[in-house]
This record gives sequence, structure tokens and C-alpha cells, in this order.
Amino acid sequence: MKKYRSFFRLRFNMGLQYRAAAAAGVATQFAWGFMGMLAFHAFYETDPASFPMSITATSTYIWLQQAFLALFMGYIMEGEIFDSILSGAISYELCRPLSVYNMWYARSLANRLSKAVLRCFPILLVAAFLPAPYGLSAPVGPGEFLLFLLTMALAALVTVSFTLLIYMLSFFTLSPEGLRIVFMSIIEFFQGAVIPLPFFPDRIRSVMELLPFASMQNVPLRVYSGDLAGAALHRAVFLQLFWLAVLLGIGKQLERRAMGRIVVQGG
Repeated sequence: MKKYRSFFRLRFNMGLQYRAAAAAGVATQFAWGFMGMLAFHAFYETDPASFPMSITATSTYIWLQQAFLALFMGYIMEGEIFDSILSGAISYELCRPLSVYNMWYARSLANRLSKAVLRCFPILLVAAFLPAPYGLSAPVGPGEFLLFLLTMALAALVTVSFTLLIYMLSFFTLSPEGLRIVFMSIIEFFQGAVIPLPFFPDRIRSVMELLPFASMQNVPLRVYSGDLAGAALHRAVFLQLFWLAVLLGIGKQLERRAMGRIVVQGG
């Protein structure tokens, strides 16, 4: 375990060095956040009675989504890993006395955390001072805030676990680009990154909430604003734990199969 913590620490510290890129990302996320917020406010003013979330909860959802974008977005994958599989440089990784899956898991989690740490504080600070209902509201209570932290940690682990499946599946393809494009679109749509899940029709939403993607950003962002509580919250946390265990199990199984058939050609 110590060696994986070292990989985590190295990747995390490396990610903290890209401050200029983080500043550019913050500016971009402010722009997208304002556009999304204004779009939902326009829909709300048209027909407030049919809005499935309160306008304050919706604004909070959008700003939290932008603040922690790096933790949950499907497009945040490491090109180095795909390149090592395609080029055969993975052979150097196989010489190390450790699990490729565990090593990539540690560095992927650290990569997402470092990006989120650099970007979240400016966005949260500015959003907190915006006038209601356009800004970030305070959590419903201290208990909800603790649940938010717990569910956000589980959501990040589920997201990384699903990303690792894409890395492992790349061993069985000639090019990972198709996998990246397909799964990136699926993750962002079904986790509520494009449209929050409460805005979908009830029958569709009930199915979407059972999928692993709903256990990503959908749960913590709705817990913070109080939109997810009671029995629905208990079920959501259970599904987060369930999908985390399932994805980890599938990922380790794919690793065993990939390591048993991998062939590196050349000198």
C-alpha cells in the first residue's frame, strides 16, 4: 500500500504545478456556469410550477458542478496511459513489483484531486457572494454537509473506477479513441452533467438512477442542496457502495485477463 501512496503523492504534487492551466480552466468554468444558470433561470421564469428543483438548489447544483468538474467529468483521462498501451511502453510498468490497476487507480485519483483543488476554491468563493437565487447557497445543515463530503468521496471513487475500466478495455482494442468518445458522452449525459437527473421524466429518471453514472456527481450535488434526502438518499448511498464494489471487481478481472494475453513486440 505504501508504494501506491507514493504514486498518489507524486501525481498529486505534479498536478498542483499547473497553476496557469487551472486559472484558464476557472475562467472557462465561470463562463459555462453563468450560461447554464441563466438558461435554467429562463426556464424557471416560464413555468415555475413545473420545475422539479427549487431555483436556489439548481443554482447551487450548477456552481458545485463547475467547482468540482475535474472530479467527475468523463473526458478527464490520462493520455500517457493510453500512449503506453499503444506504444508498448507498458512493458516498463510490468517490470515493477506492483499491480498496474492499483497504480493507475492511485495516479488517476490524484490527477483528478489536484485539478479540483486548484479550481474549486475561486469558484466557490465567488459563487457564494452572488446574490440569491443566482449564487451558491449554504448547505441545508451540518449533517447534510457531512453527507455531502461522504457521497462526494464515494462519487469520485466510482468515477475513477469506471475510468479504469476504459483503460483496461484498451488492452483489447487497436485504438482507444472509440472507447474514449463513447464512454465520455455516456458518462456526462447519464450522471447529470448536461441536465440534472430530476429534470428527466419520472420513468426515465427511475432507470437512470439505478445506473453507475448516477452514483457520480448526481448524488453529492443534490445532497448538498437538500434535494436528495430520506429514503432516496439511503438508496443512493447504497448504490454508490454497490457500484464501487462492482466496478472494482470488474476492473481487477479485466486486469488479470489483459496481463495474461498482453504481447509487446519490438526490441
